[in-house]
Amino acid sequence: MKNIVEAWKIRFKSTYHIAALILISSAAAAAFYLTGDNNHNAHILQQLPTRQQELTTPYAENIKDAAAGSSCNLFAGKWVYDDVSYPLYKEKQCSFMRFEFAREQYACQINGRKDFEYQKWRWQPHDCDLPRFNGTALLEKIRGKRVVFVGDSLNRNQWTSMLCLIDSSLHQSSDKSLTYKANLAIFKSIEYNATIEMYWSPLLVESNCDDQFNHHSIRDRIIKIRAIEKHARQWNDAHILIFDTFMWWLEPTMTLLWGSFESPDAIYRRVEMKLRRYEMALNTWSDWVEMNINRTKTKLFFMSQSPFHSRGESWDMIQSCYNESEPIMKEGYRGITTDVEMMRIAESVIKKLETRGVKVEYLNITQLSDYRRDSHPSIYRTFNSPLSEEQLANPKSYADCMHWCLPGLPDTWNQILYSYIINS
Repeated sequence: MKNIVEAWKIRFKSTYHIAALILISSAAAAAFYLTGDNNHNAHILQQLPTRQQELTTPYAENIKDAAAGSSCNLFAGKWVYDDVSYPLYKEKQCSFMRFEFAREQYACQINGRKDFEYQKWRWQPHDCDLPRFNGTALLEKIRGKRVVFVGDSLNRNQWTSMLCLIDSSLHQSSDKSLTYKANLAIFKSIEYNATIEMYWSPLLVESNCDDQFNHHSIRDRIIKIRAIEKHARQWNDAHILIFDTFMWWLEPTMTLLWGSFESPDAIYRRVEMKLRRYEMALNTWSDWVEMNINRTKTKLFFMSQSPFHSRGESWDMIQSCYNESEPIMKEGYRGITTDVEMMRIAESVIKKLETRGVKVEYLNITQLSDYRRDSHPSIYRTFNSPLSEEQLANPKSYADCMHWCLPGLPDTWNQILYSYIINS
């Protein structure tokens, strides 16, 4: 670690704390609400999308760039090939890409990818230009402040992109550090007394998957659907919070828990109902936000679904990011794996928060990302377990079409986020 960049002062700390949590809740009522009889379950599943139909257009399509003082929609546009000003940084020159988590998942060039055209596409909104990212300007804006990304490996993908963008703007001798404390990874710029952090919480609420290093082998995901405080106390004093949660909710069944993991009286319930459990978790999050966030201090963002490319525009259209070298150029393209109903739930929860006086900027990066089948790591990453001969014979079977290479698409997400922060 110390040899990565001489000017860096790298500190790596791993501390794990086990705290006994006592949860007093109306478990029986909550369990009845979720389970009931079969007809009641079917009724909830049938009615939930209908209740959301009032959102006839994606919420973020109506979000204008008010922070920049214009009516430009940063989320509507097209990808333009630009080999002059892109990429915004070089993969091998970003010191963060040499850390294990980034090198294994996002460093496509280091892992053998030979084509680099995916790095040279610029997002062009229809009615304006996306501001170019300026790392020193961002650090000046957040001087003395704390920025925290909260979520899963896709939010960590974006956080790593943010660090690489900043790294490319700073002098090599700048005093900075990267430390780990259990679920929290903390980048600190000493000069600006600013931190940009990543907190691992893939479901936002508490679960048995909350260890960021040891969760891959857990197949039965157990969710404390009404519990978030254990996580929230780690980031409740932040000045800027960027949340995401989506991919981990796609499991066909999950176990919901009322009570503590240690309690013999805890109630466990195995359920399907993807939409209902997702809505319950986001309601737990929104209730916490409403009750605890300092509305004059903290700026809130929620990232929309990051799409993956295992299917095309219909379920029978098999697709893979393997060997893809160009974006999808069909305007308005939306892959079938984009879960519109889950997006509507997130949008609805955020709208309800706004009616209660809490503003959350919903950054709808889904469609602009859906074009970018070329920007995934595909086979150019390190995998958690050895690949079989059968897999090696069929690269499409194991290609990572969920995460994103860096430099790449998450840099655009951060340019959009940057435009909101810098003009706020």
